[in-house]
Amino acid sequence: MCEVNQTQVTQIRLLGFHGLAKFKTLLFIVVLLTYLIILGGNLLIIILVTTVDHLKIPMFFFLKHLATADVLQTTSVVPMMLNIILIEEGRLSFVGCITQMYALGIFGFVQCILIAVMSYDRYLAVCKPLHYASLMNPRVCLLLVLGTWILVTLLTSSEIMVMVQFSFCGINYIDHFFCDFGPIVELSASDTSSLMLQDFVNGIFLLFCPFTFIIITYMYIFFTILKKSSAYGRLKAFSTCSSHLATVCVYYGTLITIYMVPGDDSTASMNKYRSLLYTVVTPLMNPIIYSLRNQAIRKALLKCVTKLKTYSFTF
Repeated sequence: MCEVNQTQVTQIRLLGFHGLAKFKTLLFIVVLLTYLIILGGNLLIIILVTTVDHLKIPMFFFLKHLATADVLQTTSVVPMMLNIILIEEGRLSFVGCITQMYALGIFGFVQCILIAVMSYDRYLAVCKPLHYASLMNPRVCLLLVLGTWILVTLLTSSEIMVMVQFSFCGINYIDHFFCDFGPIVELSASDTSSLMLQDFVNGIFLLFCPFTFIIITYMYIFFTILKKSSAYGRLKAFSTCSSHLATVCVYYGTLITIYMVPGDDSTASMNKYRSLLYTVVTPLMNPIIYSLRNQAIRKALLKCVTKLKTYSFTF
């Protein structure tokens, strides 16, 4: 409960990029263009995988859902970020702030699990090629994706249910451009030790376990590739994993940069800018990786462009 001289927090002020006021026009343009590229690139992947027949395989089915999570996560943050850049401060109702944090948690952790699922798909393709079609059939793919969304939603919801029971009194501003978990918890006047323990356990299931699983699967993949007798066979096997491996490096490299870099007095401020990596940079990299490095995506895009040109010429 709040003390007599304290008021219940009903609105959260986001201080945004108050140190970059002189560059707000440039920052606005850069973030807006990046957001449009993220939307265009990921939506293009979703449309291509949905409509082009030869892309309707497990790897691209998972990629479509990864692109969907990218779009939803970025859209949860960037439109408000653009408004904060212009007016140099943002305001959200407390319920709206919790809702944004809830959405970001779901979309972010879904990406972690999906990337691990994609590594399992690559493991089967390289190490168990004869059994791949039976082990990774459409029903299994659908169950893996549904299970990912359900598991992440349940674990994230459990934290939110605990958090909304806390008291938030007095200070109602955070030095950030969106409602992140850490800054919001610091505003609470309640004992947050149980929530932090729960967050740690969830982090093990949703971050550490998928990352460990990815490392193990790629160890098997690399050993299998090395056993191949021909250089062409090794190159072909590695090429099937290169795009996904690049995604793993970008995504987990970002998380390590944010959460494992030693802190100092300016850690809170620096984490705000590091957060740009996983809210803007990572969603931008995925369509670039899969459009530039994946031959199937390039062929599908070229085929669609050719069809559009042919269709336009007929009129």
